[in-house]
Amino acid sequence: MKKQKKVKYTNEPIGKIKVVNDFLPSPDELVLKEESVKVTLMLSKSSVDFFKHLAEQKHTQYQKMIRVLLDKYASHFNS
Repeated sequence: MKKQKKVKYTNEPIGKIKVVNDFLPSPDELVLKEESVKVTLMLSKSSVDFFKHLAEQKHTQYQKMIRVLLDKYASHFNS
């Protein structure tokens, strides 16, 4: 295994700094889950195939992707 070189820090100017707005959710938002309801729903094969393919690429569950999409849609029009 190749040994990594130690980083040597100096007191050099670092140039122009850009402040980035805090975009991370609060810890409460990470823990709490909205109540869910189990439903039976008929979807087109092409839609399910689309989400399955995308979920495989993103290493997630296609049902979760559909749920998030519906939640965002409902939230947008519920305001």
